[in-house]
Amino acid sequence: MDAQNATHTQNDWITIPVTARLLRGALDVEQTERGVLPHRLPARARAQCADPQLAMAESQPSGVRLVFRSRATAVELDTVPTKRHYVGAPPRPDGVYELFTDGRAAGRATAEGGDTLTVDMTAGTAELEQGAPGTLRFDGLPGGDKDVEIWLPHNETTELIALRTDAPVEPAPDPGRRIWLHHGSSISHGSDAAAPTGTWPALAASLGGVELINLGLSGSALLDPFTARAMRDTEADLLSVKIGINIVNADLMRLRAFAPAVHGFLDTVREGHPTAPLLVVSSILCPVHEDTPGPAAPDFSGIAEGRIRFRATGDPAERAAGKLTLNVIRDELARIVAERAPEDPNLYYLDGRMLYGEADAAGLPLPDGLHPDAATHRRMGERFAELAFGGDGAFAK
Repeated sequence: MDAQNATHTQNDWITIPVTARLLRGALDVEQTERGVLPHRLPARARAQCADPQLAMAESQPSGVRLVFRSRATAVELDTVPTKRHYVGAPPRPDGVYELFTDGRAAGRATAEGGDTLTVDMTAGTAELEQGAPGTLRFDGLPGGDKDVEIWLPHNETTELIALRTDAPVEPAPDPGRRIWLHHGSSISHGSDAAAPTGTWPALAASLGGVELINLGLSGSALLDPFTARAMRDTEADLLSVKIGINIVNADLMRLRAFAPAVHGFLDTVREGHPTAPLLVVSSILCPVHEDTPGPAAPDFSGIAEGRIRFRATGDPAERAAGKLTLNVIRDELARIVAERAPEDPNLYYLDGRMLYGEADAAGLPLPDGLHPDAATHRRMGERFAELAFGGDGAFAK
């Protein structure tokens, strides 16, 4: 049943404190003046980087969900979402909340109100204005004991203020599924997916029957040591790292620095997970950066119609001086994994073009030149599930 925005009513509601016990997919939960804010990086990692892009990305709860067991037939959730407004562009769609009961879709909603982050991409400025909480209500849920999951918006920072139900709540039991910890760029974060369970990692996790912790961080898959340490210290059975697109479009490093950085990242992850399957995934096809280095630059000519495209501003000839392209990175990743494999038999490599390649681009081109749309997320999720969880894939049981 669809949910609705609601003004809180004085029915026989039970208010349940939102704590880390009810949250899955978050690595930290910050107590704020208004409520709690889930984070996808721990406090120590956040303290080591002042980049506002990373701060925004890791606070957007991609893959994070409230999970509890209850006989409730109605649920209310007060939240403060952060709406992003880009100067000169049409309003962005509101973030989507999805509710499931015993794994079956039972409602979706958006939250009104909240804070507003106004971004002027041409001036490089951002201004935050605080707003009031919004209330979501999910009615008509099935009776009887059941596991309830509320997936938070993958692309909208969300403070959780209050959870109310019409029946008592207890933490949901451990589902006994393997935990998959994944790190990647905005494409793994969810980019232009239509809903939180529509990102390609969420789709792949559902098809693979695993619990997802998504460290897809928009603009921030940069081989940061603090992210490697966060992965090292997080309980997981399966791990994957998707490397390439952010390093190229940020023009972050040269070939001399890249290979040692990959080795160092993998070494750190292995300190905490010495024998778990670890899958290194290269970038999906991105025609603008296949053989042209970064940095990437936005083209604002279509912003009034809500269209932004990206282009590569580097020179292919600069590869000789060590500038990176996606093809250079793919070759390096394949070589690194092959070199490490004799001492690490649970290390695997997957060419990202197996998830989205030239044949896919012909029918499903990247709308802005970098990011997949909802249909492409579905295709990538299905492909990853088949390649990683099926047959003799890295994550096959």
